[in-house]
Amino acid sequence: MVRREAGGRGEVKKHLSAFAIHFAIWLAVLFAVYPVLWVVSLAFSGDGGAPEPRVIPVPAHPGFGNFRAFLGFADDGGFGLFLTQLGNSLLVSLATAAVAIVIATPAAYALARMPFVGKRSAMRVLLATQMFPAVASAVPLYLLLETLHLLDSRAGLVLVYATTAIPFAIFQLRGTIETIPVDLEEAAMVDGATRLQAFVKVVLPAARPAIAVTALFAFMSAWNEFILAATLLSRKSAFTLPIVLQSYVGEHAASWGTFAAGALLVSAPVMPLFYLVQRQLVAGLTAGGVKG
Repeated sequence: MVRREAGGRGEVKKHLSAFAIHFAIWLAVLFAVYPVLWVVSLAFSGDGGAPEPRVIPVPAHPGFGNFRAFLGFADDGGFGLFLTQLGNSLLVSLATAAVAIVIATPAAYALARMPFVGKRSAMRVLLATQMFPAVASAVPLYLLLETLHLLDSRAGLVLVYATTAIPFAIFQLRGTIETIPVDLEEAAMVDGATRLQAFVKVVLPAARPAIAVTALFAFMSAWNEFILAATLLSRKSAFTLPIVLQSYVGEHAASWGTFAAGALLVSAPVMPLFYLVQRQLVAGLTAGGVKG
């Protein structure tokens, strides 16, 4: 009888514990999703003004006017300008990711596999570049691009973004390459492969998840960056989408509905990317975590 009562109390405690855990998880999810619901509500609101104070974020007059305004349908030639700015963001982000991967992959391989003079110093210098915020170099970069006649251009913006994406990519890929057994490369070279062939046919396929994650992070950093883009770009036709978003929030007035609609549209291209590389994302984040 005593055992049954103890077992019953244990089951009750188990269920109460599970309920408390699930309740805490749901509260955390609600806390994280609630601001997003407000953004969605503002995006579909018809007035486009300041949000009214209410608990449930439901638009009072739902409509697509804010999306039309952000896409430029309200102005002549506005949609064409939006497509140009969208193309700027895509081109700059893709080029930044490509440049970072192309340069960082062989550099990470050299740092992981080959002993050479100054290896430790090189790693320290790369680490030091990550300690300073990008805005601290805005003025020197502005002067440098002005000297190279790359100011207010997509090529100059890619060059600036690559300077911050490459060191991060090198650190990420170096840790991954160190976890790949050297025996695999040696076996390939015993079979007649050169060092380059072993790198291309053995190391790169094994490091593919980490490469995908690194490219995604480089793409995201360029896609969301605002401060340097706003400093280095002045023509509307050269703007990226974060600058376009900021233009709807002024010093004396703000179009929050259009801003919210733009935020949703700017976030839309990133969601499919995360869905496509979700497997590589998990594998790549943990690839360099343990050195075998």
